[in-house]
Amino acid sequence: MRPKTCVVTGASKGIGRGIAERFGADGCEVVVNYRSSGEAAAETVDRVEQAGGSALAVQADVTDLAAVEAMRDEARDAFGSVDVLVNNAGITQDVQFKEMSHEEWDVVLDVHLDGTFHCTRTFYDDLAAAESGRLVNISSIIGKEGNFGQANYATAKAGIFGFTRTLAQELARTGSTANCVAPGFVRTAMVEELPEEIKETIRGDTPLGRLGTVEEIAEVVAFLASDGSSFITGEVIDVNGGKDL
Repeated sequence: MRPKTCVVTGASKGIGRGIAERFGADGCEVVVNYRSSGEAAAETVDRVEQAGGSALAVQADVTDLAAVEAMRDEARDAFGSVDVLVNNAGITQDVQFKEMSHEEWDVVLDVHLDGTFHCTRTFYDDLAAAESGRLVNISSIIGKEGNFGQANYATAKAGIFGFTRTLAQELARTGSTANCVAPGFVRTAMVEELPEEIKETIRGDTPLGRLGTVEEIAEVVAFLASDGSSFITGEVIDVNGGKDL
């Protein structure tokens, strides 16, 4: 049986890198998508290969449909048809709503929503035709709770929930699945840069009393991408230490 081919968007660092590396541990062929961090993407490729998989870094801005289609062609040329798509690419433009420009609104929705649309539409036929096609979308606890200064980000991440549930219904007729992972606050570079008092507040609001790890998110994604998740679809899996209890 050939190894699964997995595309992970925004995989040059953070959660995306962790997911790609975890797929490598399962012996997968991984397309490491990045927008601008070529050196970081190359490091992700090295980590995937060290973990036991094969990997290829492919530059593509997910807001550019033509670039995403070119990425699909590179993926197919290197590994064949795609079995797993993880829509992880994302950005933030944090500002209080009354001061938020239309550009700051648009750029966040473009990456999270248009990017997810472009990638899913481009790889849809591969996922539908795969023996066990898997679509995994990365959202956030912010999509459920909202967050001061993140109206654009919260809106985009909430939109991923409805998108996932709809795609689950449409892919179901092909035997493929679509699920969503909604992380809480995870120890990425962005979160680690927060002031210590804010991190302490987050830990205090989390029943497990700590931040999550990239590896914990990657484990859940790897399960949803595996054959063992074949009867799970349309779900939003919270990985947040109980923060929304």
